[in-house]
Amino acid sequence: MMINTVPPVAIFIVGALLIPFLKGRLQSVFLLALPVIGFINLINIPEGSHWVVSFLDYNLVLGKVDRLSLVFGYIYHIIAFIALLFALHLKDNLQHMAAVIYAGAALGIVFAGDLITLFIFWEVMAIAATYLIWARKTKLSYGAGLRYLLVHLFGGLCLLAGIIIHAHTTGSTEFGFMGLNGLGSWLIFIGFGINCAWPGLHPWLTDAYPETTATGAVFMWTFTTKTAIYVLARGFPGTELLIWIGAIMTVFPIFFAVIENNLRRVLSYSLINQLGFMVCGIGIGTQLSLNGTVSHAFCHILYKALLVMSMGAVLHRTGKINCTDLGGLYKSMPLTALFCMVGAASISAFPLFNGFVSKSMVFEAAALGGFVIPWFLLLFASVGVLEHAGIKVPYYAFFAHDRGIRTKEAPTNMLLAMGIAAFLCVFIGVFPGPLYSILPYPVVFEPYSASHVVTTCQLLFFGALAYVLLTLAGVFPSEKRALNLDADWFYRKGANALAWFVLNPVTGLVTRINRAVFDLLPSFLIWFGKNPPAALKISADMVVYNLTSRDEDARRLEKERAIYPRDLLYPWSIGAAVSFVLVFLLLYLVLYYWRGT
Repeated sequence: MMINTVPPVAIFIVGALLIPFLKGRLQSVFLLALPVIGFINLINIPEGSHWVVSFLDYNLVLGKVDRLSLVFGYIYHIIAFIALLFALHLKDNLQHMAAVIYAGAALGIVFAGDLITLFIFWEVMAIAATYLIWARKTKLSYGAGLRYLLVHLFGGLCLLAGIIIHAHTTGSTEFGFMGLNGLGSWLIFIGFGINCAWPGLHPWLTDAYPETTATGAVFMWTFTTKTAIYVLARGFPGTELLIWIGAIMTVFPIFFAVIENNLRRVLSYSLINQLGFMVCGIGIGTQLSLNGTVSHAFCHILYKALLVMSMGAVLHRTGKINCTDLGGLYKSMPLTALFCMVGAASISAFPLFNGFVSKSMVFEAAALGGFVIPWFLLLFASVGVLEHAGIKVPYYAFFAHDRGIRTKEAPTNMLLAMGIAAFLCVFIGVFPGPLYSILPYPVVFEPYSASHVVTTCQLLFFGALAYVLLTLAGVFPSEKRALNLDADWFYRKGANALAWFVLNPVTGLVTRINRAVFDLLPSFLIWFGKNPPAALKISADMVVYNLTSRDEDARRLEKERAIYPRDLLYPWSIGAAVSFVLVFLLLYLVLYYWRGT
């Protein structure tokens, strides 16, 4: 049954290694063929556990295929094709290789049936993503990439420690439902949470994502965080703590996004906001909420990629991405502006767009579960995402004060990629049936009920009205040329303080200890061994002198030092020195024996 298929990750990893050997149009065809071949391979893999390899008495499972993993597998192949098409004009083999390996590692995690395999691809994904940040080759991208790598290595260490403890406790590395039932599961939970950008652990995202290349951003905004959503849905569904983590995630980014000048940072905060809906759905843990989480992840990948690609096209053509530098671009880039508006309508959950048919399932699950406060927070967050991602991003990029920028429309490959994503956003919004049919559980939810459509439209229109009124009244924050620090202030400033502490007091202390241990102590022992009784007398006289400071003590000490190691009291031979050492050894053995009894 499995003879005609291979692990989904294999196609991407092997394909990435072949990229440098291909040139020109052949390379472009090969890049687009990889996700197509991978998708065909995927739809022919039956459900079950496949490609099991024994390793250190554990089974490594490269293909755990079920309805949950298949949904993520489908959308990862689709978005990989779109992202590679968007980057097709790029003449950078290393960047293409990193992007394909990144996508392959994400697939490796999705279909991993054990924690060891998951960890290996978890780390591969972090390294590949880091290169996509550094590939921009700016001072900011180098710093952001280093911080990204350090944070994710720390998260990987938490995950590894948790896996070791979990395997020791349970005797198994199988990856399935775990729940919070011990130190191992808690460490795994935290490791997943770092990649999911939980509150307080999130600044790596808003720091690093805006510094990626224009094309690499599509991969960055897709794989790391959505893979974290997948592993949480696999390992921790129904964990009530996630309800509150998710609810907070939906709210706090709004306040940062509305004051942010960099439009890619705005999209970074909106990413955290949208992840909050998914995390909350995992925490609720019902079939409806998990369907809502998975469908929202599927839809979010499409509309977020569309928004990121539109901003990437703007950055590619103008070299600018701040609100204060852009405006009036609809005249030069009308198609990009149109696609951006489709993404904005989708993320705001307007009817007939895909965000509407997915986000509402999480709302419904929260209401049916009686989670009143989280439901209100989700409601508030829905209005907030309209303010910053639904209105601010397209307005300031394309329709605000005309800065006089006249440029070409985005390259053809970029327009095609955005067009495919925009089409899927509308198609799924109008015909949600195909999406609902592949979700993990049977769907008994009707998004286009009269009450739901009317309520959503009222919410959106009042949110838009509030934005207009607040802006006209001068209350809505104006755009400023500034870098707004978030919780990353602590590790930015803390890192400098730690570096000073390590380079000054700690280094000085270590140097002194090393000198004492490796220089002074051997010298002292050699000096002491030449005449131990005389050395002891000199040491005692030194203590006496330090206490009394008398001249006669100083003269005696100086005389003793001058004639050392010659006899001070009586002749001292080598045999006597050996006897002296043996006496001390005998006393030590007697004391040790006495203590043991």
